[in-house]
Amino acid sequence: MPANLTPQYFEAERRFKSATTPEEKIQALEAMLAVMPKHKGTDHLQADLRRKIAKISEEAEKKYATSRKNFNIRREGAGQVALTGLPNTGKSLLLASLTNVKPEVAAYPFSTKSPNVGMMPFENIQIQLVDMPAINMEEARVWSNSVLRNADLLAIVVDLTNDPVRQAEATLEGLEEISVVPYKPGVDNSATGLRERRAFIIANVGDLDIDDEGINALHTRFNGRLDAIRVSAAEKQNLEELKRQIFSRLNIMRVHTKSPGAKVDLSDPVILPAGATIKDAAEAVHKDFRSGLRYAVIWGSGKFDGQRVGAEHVLRDNDVIELHV
Repeated sequence: MPANLTPQYFEAERRFKSATTPEEKIQALEAMLAVMPKHKGTDHLQADLRRKIAKISEEAEKKYATSRKNFNIRREGAGQVALTGLPNTGKSLLLASLTNVKPEVAAYPFSTKSPNVGMMPFENIQIQLVDMPAINMEEARVWSNSVLRNADLLAIVVDLTNDPVRQAEATLEGLEEISVVPYKPGVDNSATGLRERRAFIIANVGDLDIDDEGINALHTRFNGRLDAIRVSAAEKQNLEELKRQIFSRLNIMRVHTKSPGAKVDLSDPVILPAGATIKDAAEAVHKDFRSGLRYAVIWGSGKFDGQRVGAEHVLRDNDVIELHV
């Protein structure tokens, strides 16, 4: 099938060839993607352009990392969650409501010029939240490429009273421009140059006591692709459920270790991917434990408390284990 590329595409291609900075090159490549006809004849070309955008973005990040500017945010706690979306959706207020950070919260657009970071307590762990500049803010493009492409979970924040479906779709388009798409089981994007990230929608509203039209529209539009949860950052409503959903969507679990004859300390769990085994936990505690592990004693997911299990035993959240080497 012929590509049937337009004059606008070739003009953007000319700008790309004459560009001298990473920002100019990325902007031209994105313009080429935007005006390109979308059909089977351009699938390979689209994938190639996305790979070029990803490569140039990564090279720019490395360049900035070696200069005085550092556009990486070091992951801390049990996981890193990036709050993204359009201007004035309540991302900064949400960060302030869930953490001890007090970012600038303003009624005008683009008040967040660079990421704000806070730690959200959930039961016995801390989860890192990163309030990102608006996805359509060109000045923060390098931040978006660095953080949104590497975070453990993306939370797309929309204002439930202002056409939330349009906001979510615009945010998804902005993410795809930096080669990021929501993870979907059974879909392999490895050959397209796209980076998959777990994602969901936070539908923010001043007061939860409104009709269900907005949240129902989100559920209908993104059914099977993105789930949505309704909260009120201003009134601090439904935030505990939001915390539980964030933890669940990180796809992690907590495992507690103890020494023989000692009491278990539940305040400092080992964080492991969901589905991890005893041998994974042993290696996380100490790299030499995995090879020398003889058995473990477990409280929680065993057939009975204090059961002796082998290295391949699959753990569950909040298991207590005693490693014997």
